[in-house]
Amino acid sequence: MNQQNKENINKEKGEEKNMKTLSIVIPLYNEEKLIKDLLKKVVGAKIILEKEIIVVNDGSTDRSEERVKEFIKEHKKENIILIKKNNGGKGSALKEGFKKATGDIFIVQDADLEYDPNDYKEVILPIINQETKIVYGSRFRKKIVFAHIHFLVGNIVINTILSVLYGKIITDSYTCYKAFHKDLKKLLTEAEGNKFDYEPEITSKILKKKYTIKEVPINYLPRSKKEGKKISYKDGINAIKVLIEWKVKKY
Repeated sequence: MNQQNKENINKEKGEEKNMKTLSIVIPLYNEEKLIKDLLKKVVGAKIILEKEIIVVNDGSTDRSEERVKEFIKEHKKENIILIKKNNGGKGSALKEGFKKATGDIFIVQDADLEYDPNDYKEVILPIINQETKIVYGSRFRKKIVFAHIHFLVGNIVINTILSVLYGKIITDSYTCYKAFHKDLKKLLTEAEGNKFDYEPEITSKILKKKYTIKEVPINYLPRSKKEGKKISYKDGINAIKVLIEWKVKKY
């Protein structure tokens, strides 16, 4: 092992004394076919922090909650918390999860299999190493793969408008993998948005507060609308509206 690798390992171990737990917040809505496979990947992800896994059932009408309970019984040694709430949207589920979170770092995990939990290490490392307090995992910094050209174009348009409005180049503001230092808890839990509008609101507020968002490349395996993808072009239009509104609003 060369000297540089030794220094990197020692640096990680040294920071681990200060940061012990990663809170993984999973908003869940009608994913009975995938949730157990996803949880298995989350539990198996290799990171230097302990995991606090918070699943927020946002009023699922299928057997999603039953599947989570089965998984918890099968993995009693894991720190898995299940929160049940009425359906209110992804943003409302994330806020409930962040309120419950007790970790040093928070990360968002969608309940499907589009994102790979093996990327956690790279996403949270800049926060562990005290380079930044916010990291976004960018799908545009690796091989670009989207289920449909409309999703690709929509993301490019949103990110371009965001960069122009706020003067910061963000390549993937709508990514699932957003990691935050626990210091951001108040901002995350007091947002107004309850659906997909939560995400552009959070990004807008972060940039207005002059925080630095570091982006790292992540893997992405998209699914189509037929396979259960829930976001639509209307959410993209609304995201642009939210970005403009929060540019004007005082915060």
